[in-house]
Amino acid sequence: MTNLHPAKITKVLPDSIAAEIGFEVGDAIVAINGTHPRDLIDYQFLCADEFLELEVLDTTGKTHHVEIEKDYDDDLGLEFETALFDALIQCNNRCPFCFIDQQPPGKRSSLYFKDDDYRLSFLYGSYLTLTNLPEREWQRIEQMRLSPLFVSVHATEPDVRIRLLKNQRAGQIMEQLRWFQKRRLQIHAQVVVCPGINDGQHLEQTLKDLASFYTGDVPAVASVAVVPVGLTRFRPQEDELIPVTREKAQEVILQVRSLAKQFRQKCGSNVVWLADEWFLIAGEELPTEAEYEDYPQIDNGVGSIQLFIKQFASAAAKLLPNKISPPRKFTWVVGNAVEKAFQPILQSLNSVEGLEVNMMALASDYWGQTISVTGLLTGHDLLLYLKDKDLGEGILLPNVMLKHGELVFLDDVKVEDLARQLNTKILPVAGVEELITTCITEQVLA
Repeated sequence: MTNLHPAKITKVLPDSIAAEIGFEVGDAIVAINGTHPRDLIDYQFLCADEFLELEVLDTTGKTHHVEIEKDYDDDLGLEFETALFDALIQCNNRCPFCFIDQQPPGKRSSLYFKDDDYRLSFLYGSYLTLTNLPEREWQRIEQMRLSPLFVSVHATEPDVRIRLLKNQRAGQIMEQLRWFQKRRLQIHAQVVVCPGINDGQHLEQTLKDLASFYTGDVPAVASVAVVPVGLTRFRPQEDELIPVTREKAQEVILQVRSLAKQFRQKCGSNVVWLADEWFLIAGEELPTEAEYEDYPQIDNGVGSIQLFIKQFASAAAKLLPNKISPPRKFTWVVGNAVEKAFQPILQSLNSVEGLEVNMMALASDYWGQTISVTGLLTGHDLLLYLKDKDLGEGILLPNVMLKHGELVFLDDVKVEDLARQLNTKILPVAGVEELITTCITEQVLA
């Protein structure tokens, strides 16, 4: 067993089976029916039984054996410190565009973890390359039907993919896709376009190869996202990467849309989608909402702007009043990539009598980028651009800028420290409803 740790409990849901039995935060599950769970997948699989015998370690280190009889699909009502109870499967590729290698040293250690773990891919939609999987993990994917997985393909030609991933095993991608197809398992693919390496005819070959797996009632490749390479000022100088120019973005848009049209006629689906960033870099209008089908690549920034605008319009119709009193003024911080696209939202908020929302659309000085998505803005950037400005009663801060579950930016700046330095309230908002209610609800500012 490799570095197995008991599954430490961080939350016991009220009125759950676990609460009834008396589980407490800090307790840890060692085994379920004699099996030590490796991860959340094992835990969920093992807990599907109607009779459970749990080996539990309490906070004093004492072991308890707990027997539970329940309905087959009843959840115990526990949440854990981490989804993995053993070691993270680390990445052994050296992709030049890897964001982790484009960060400055000295930040929190979790920012430098390179995972290539299929379990995180299955549970949370993170991308893996398939180059780091021992045979037993392939067997587990098959046995437990862990599908869909999210795979960074980048190129299907062996020599091009090996050049990008700096790993000889990277050349096996077509064989691996056939493995998924044979077992009726699915992947969602992404292609990060690096000009001069996997663009042009290589990109065409990759997308045609991937679309060839969009067949049958369970397509092995369910969707493909095409994403522009993102570069920061901390990247290694010898990485042979070239930033995506406006002209290159226009060329890729034309090429991918032409292929998507062919795929739609042949397969009944676009199969391949462009990340919103391409249109922002190219200075072109975003595709209409209808083009995104059921948003299969939303977490890759494919259609996220249009979806946000649609969700805002729907929420505004229900929640936005004609006037508020007393009057309120806020500063809404976003990446400058969405400045133009979000104008209708800004106008809608400012149409409320007594409400004034000023948008600050920022580039990231920290990363050294001229066009920045909202999620990459840091505490450094906000301090640089907002110091000594009239920020009204507070900053509306999209929580995509923050570490998951914590009030910390990507550069390790804490929200409370930034609020003190800017001498203003910072109001993290998740999604459109929170954006609206924070603007119109007095209690938030109490």
